[in-house]
Amino acid sequence: MRTALPTDQPFATPLEASVAFDCQSCGACCAYSADWPRFSTEEDAELDRIPEELVATDQSGMRCEGGRCSALRGEVGKGTACTIYEIRPHVCRACMPGGGDCLMARAAYGLAVS
Repeated sequence: MRTALPTDQPFATPLEASVAFDCQSCGACCAYSADWPRFSTEEDAELDRIPEELVATDQSGMRCEGGRCSALRGEVGKGTACTIYEIRPHVCRACMPGGGDCLMARAAYGLAVS
């Protein structure tokens, strides 16, 4: 049996992380950087489903206003929603609640990271 050391930190399961970091009351990852919502592995048919007014003029990713994705509605840290959630880009799907990218974006907004 291993004895816990003072530096040991418990790891949250994906379910615990998704409860602790509720995306709809956060939205930091969607407003972190204009370089964030980039297209990479999407098929052309997937990209065609995203409304043209939400796509950057150079077609490299989502259009952003400042660092905020144009598909994000609401107030970061209070209540947010993705207006294209069902067809959002792969990079958005890859950002997991409580994951490294999530925690980095939350920290940038001064939101709790633990």
